[in-house]
Amino acid sequence: MRSIRRRVILASLTAVGVTLALTGCDDLQLHGYLPGFISGQPDATNQTQRVSDLWVGSWITLLGVGVITWAIIVWFAIVYRRRRGQTGLPVQLRYNMPIEIFYTVVPLILVLGLFAFTARDQTIIETRYDTPQTIIDAYGKQWAWDFDYRNEQVYEQGIQAQPEDPGTANTGFVEAKIPTLYLPVNRTTEIRLRTRDVNHSFWVIDFLYKKDMIAGRTNFWDFKPTRIGTFEGKCAELCGEYHSRMLFNVKVVSQADYDAHIASLRAAGNTGLLGKAYDKDDNAGAVGDQNSGQDSENAVSGN
Repeated sequence: MRSIRRRVILASLTAVGVTLALTGCDDLQLHGYLPGFISGQPDATNQTQRVSDLWVGSWITLLGVGVITWAIIVWFAIVYRRRRGQTGLPVQLRYNMPIEIFYTVVPLILVLGLFAFTARDQTIIETRYDTPQTIIDAYGKQWAWDFDYRNEQVYEQGIQAQPEDPGTANTGFVEAKIPTLYLPVNRTTEIRLRTRDVNHSFWVIDFLYKKDMIAGRTNFWDFKPTRIGTFEGKCAELCGEYHSRMLFNVKVVSQADYDAHIASLRAAGNTGLLGKAYDKDDNAGAVGDQNSGQDSENAVSGN
């Protein structure tokens, strides 16, 4: 009875401690120090909170397992240590069935639970919109990005990031020459990801998600940008000598600013779609290309 009472008190104190610790956390701590969150502002996309919850929940579970494991190790090291004057070995047990069942079943439950939550969230994130309001064809290439605004029939062709003048104090890249993808805020968006050469990976850091660009295949990323701002992106797949310069920005803007950008592309003569005109290897029709039938615009045209 005393042992049960002690366990209840210990569990209550632990719950109180965890509650107080969590209530004392700021927004950044509650999101596991992940990027994409600013206190008092909307999330970067409609999916960042889901990713954050999965991340934080996993770490809390693992932290709990770690604390219990280390507590048991310390407990046994202290309680069952060799005392002064003791000799020989303690009584040896061949096995303890309840303990063996415990340390087999509990890890299995934890692994299956983490898998189930991951599969659930991944399924939701990977679900495509039936009729996305904004459709972008993003092409990775060594070592830059091309963007086709499919609904508006305009394009933007990028070059790899250019280093700052070595004569200045700056050691980064010229911001104005980094390819920039514009997206209207609060509109369902689908980005169709393709590569013109080797495999790349499209990663917008604050969006907490990335997807690979695989030769001969079209991948899809559907989400809704929910906060106006500029977000850094980069290739997350080692793709050659200048991989580190394969940068881009995503500007989430109001609908009016988005329309103004589209108008500026038309004024610059960037009408039509680039399509696969600049691919180094024609992968049309390869296994897994889910969109080859829509890529007949292999040259810059209005078709």
